[in-house]
Amino acid sequence: MSAALSDDDYDYRPLRIDPSMSRSATAAMLSIRAEFTGWELARSLKYADGSRQVWLRRRRGHPLLPDLSL
Repeated sequence: MSAALSDDDYDYRPLRIDPSMSRSATAAMLSIRAEFTGWELARSLKYADGSRQVWLRRRRGHPLLPDLSL
């Protein structure tokens, strides 16, 4: 049985998504980042202007995974 994970076990990265980007394009972009860089969606927030703020997380201890290129 594994122990519960704390926030110290993860790196977080905020990402702002432009309102002109469609929901399906956003989902595809986040899926690619998840598959190739190890990030997963931790939280999502949609603003009144249509923009989105998402927080990505990945477990620490993966030095071979590349970082996000913004």
